[in-house]
Amino acid sequence: MLTRRTGTAGERPFNNLLRRLNDADFALIEPHLVAADANPNDLLYSPGDNVETVHFPCGPSLVSYMVASEDGRDVETILIGREGAVGGIVSQGHLPAYTRITVKFAGPFVRLPVGKLDAAKTKSRTLSNIFARYADCMLAQIFQSTACNAIHSIEQRTAKWIISAMERTDGEDAVPLTHEQLATLLGVGRSYTSRVIQTFKAEGTLETRRGSIVIRNPDALRNRSCRCNEAVKGHFDEVLRGVYPDPKQDN
Repeated sequence: MLTRRTGTAGERPFNNLLRRLNDADFALIEPHLVAADANPNDLLYSPGDNVETVHFPCGPSLVSYMVASEDGRDVETILIGREGAVGGIVSQGHLPAYTRITVKFAGPFVRLPVGKLDAAKTKSRTLSNIFARYADCMLAQIFQSTACNAIHSIEQRTAKWIISAMERTDGEDAVPLTHEQLATLLGVGRSYTSRVIQTFKAEGTLETRRGSIVIRNPDALRNRSCRCNEAVKGHFDEVLRGVYPDPKQDN
């Protein structure tokens, strides 16, 4: 579970959506932000839960949306990192969660009661606009993920997910993804994912360590990937420039 921390080190949390707010808008919500730490697989929401808190992943923290299939498997639909937030972005009043939302990568978060965000949005049109724009970007991610699952190969999608994780760990060459986690991201069996990883290893593109994947040739991995990440980045740049994680610019 998320454990509360004291303060935010006297500066804005390392969440690009919060850093995108102007000073006046950030001041409306800053007193209500609570710092917390999360561990992998911490549950933020289950289907049907009343959404009462907005969770902002910070730094390398990563959250996944998981939808249960008819055969009992969970399939991950999108990943949310420091570019965004989870829960109560645009809706008001009673808001039941549709998916299971869990922490993928451990790290810092800040939390904000949905009611406090709603109150702040009524005071500031620009604040409301930022979150509406972010909701549009998140919808674009969902659209792109749907298309990706329908038309791209397992190899392309595997490379895409690894790159997406790498971007959110500040471009580090090791990302904390296991074969089992990749299988869930792809909606396939673990053995299938293992075969794909073995192919990439034979090509010298990556290696595996206990609980992580080490990227040895990022360019080769990008050549193996579909262009879905780039499509989502492009939309973010049009709608909320500077919010999507970019290790070259984030600090």
